[in-house]
Amino acid sequence: MEFAVWSVVVGVLLIVMALSGTVLGRLPLSTSMLYLGAGLAVSPWGLNLLSADPHEHTVLLERLTEVVVLVSLFTAGLKLSPGVRDRRWLPPLRLAITSMIVTVLCIAAVAYAFLGWPPGACVLLGAILAPTDPVLASDVQVQRPGDRDRLRFALTGEGGLNDGTAFPFVLLGLGLMGLHDIGTWGWRWLAVDTLWAATVGPSIGGLLGLGVGRIVLYLRREHKEAVGLDDFLAMGLVALSYGISQLAHANGFLAVFAAGIALRYLEQSETAGAASRRAAAEAHVHPDKTVAEAAAVDPRHAPAFMAQAVLGFNEQVERIGEVAVVITIGAMLWAVQWHSGAWWLVPILFLVVRPVAVALGLAGSSVSSGQRWLIGWFGIRGVGSLYYLMYALNHGVPSDLRDPLIALTLSVVVTSIVLHGISVTPMMAAYEKTLRRRKKS
Repeated sequence: MEFAVWSVVVGVLLIVMALSGTVLGRLPLSTSMLYLGAGLAVSPWGLNLLSADPHEHTVLLERLTEVVVLVSLFTAGLKLSPGVRDRRWLPPLRLAITSMIVTVLCIAAVAYAFLGWPPGACVLLGAILAPTDPVLASDVQVQRPGDRDRLRFALTGEGGLNDGTAFPFVLLGLGLMGLHDIGTWGWRWLAVDTLWAATVGPSIGGLLGLGVGRIVLYLRREHKEAVGLDDFLAMGLVALSYGISQLAHANGFLAVFAAGIALRYLEQSETAGAASRRAAAEAHVHPDKTVAEAAAVDPRHAPAFMAQAVLGFNEQVERIGEVAVVITIGAMLWAVQWHSGAWWLVPILFLVVRPVAVALGLAGSSVSSGQRWLIGWFGIRGVGSLYYLMYALNHGVPSDLRDPLIALTLSVVVTSIVLHGISVTPMMAAYEKTLRRRKKS
């Protein structure tokens, strides 16, 4: 009977989302807010159908959030079409490195000064709360390959990069707490966890993205083989990139992001341009499957068809993952010891630390003041922070710090879902209107 009830709840939710998608696009209301409300409704505070507990289900929650983040990172990489030498990469790189470091240090300093935590726990808290989220930020990200908007590119690139650049600081915090080997004077952390991981990870992902993509295109163009099942190609490339990088002690998140970028770069370098993209798009929606098969093996259109097929599948999986994780977040709020958290840290993060970090990270860049202000506001926190929280809990965080870490992290994530969900539609609409006005003038 419980499974039947769950089937009804999930079915109603998905159908309502499908029917109201265009309406939500015009309202100050995000899909994540509705998923969060659904999670609260099925939790012990509501229908008591799902009682997720951040204290007991840490391993399951770590794996769930890990998979969703990986899919989202690969999708973000596929959306970012400029080559790696394009100057538009400079803002997201500066945000993911400079702004990331500033954010971690600021949060750690606030926690050390006002919470009285040991240095390792302060650094760990900063690393958990620092990365912006690639999963819940779809409304402010690049909407399609070739989108040249600097704001959306910066936010998409930052979300794709800083889940990887935050990981060394998670390990540093755990190391300072005696839960991870960082070596004497931190040499292992600097050499292996940071420099090695940050260079080898993207190299592995980039090589696999290019290599697998070229093999598929060769088989399709020359032998009319390996046609169809592009969803298997997407998931296989994500799993392969992440698995090999982890075995090599490299950064798996950066590897998956780089694999997506490499696959899009391959499409750009070998496609016939806009004509191929249009032909591939038309083939995807054509009712006759032979049209799609012909486009998949066409020497001119095969790269564009492959990239669009992989991106389309990943976006669908990403949406399903968002539903699962955000409902779970709502369903676990009942078990949080809210009195152990410091709610005053939430406005400090969003209204002080994030704008200051963005200002320092983008100082002297060509990003306009209006775009910097929007980047400073849309520092969305979500699934990435939840993953790092569960990772830390599974690595033996002391019991006296577990409840405060859970309460602080979830208070930041829930606040971000609500505040950014309310503001994203009107603010991005005003931004797009300003852009159109400038183009006309």
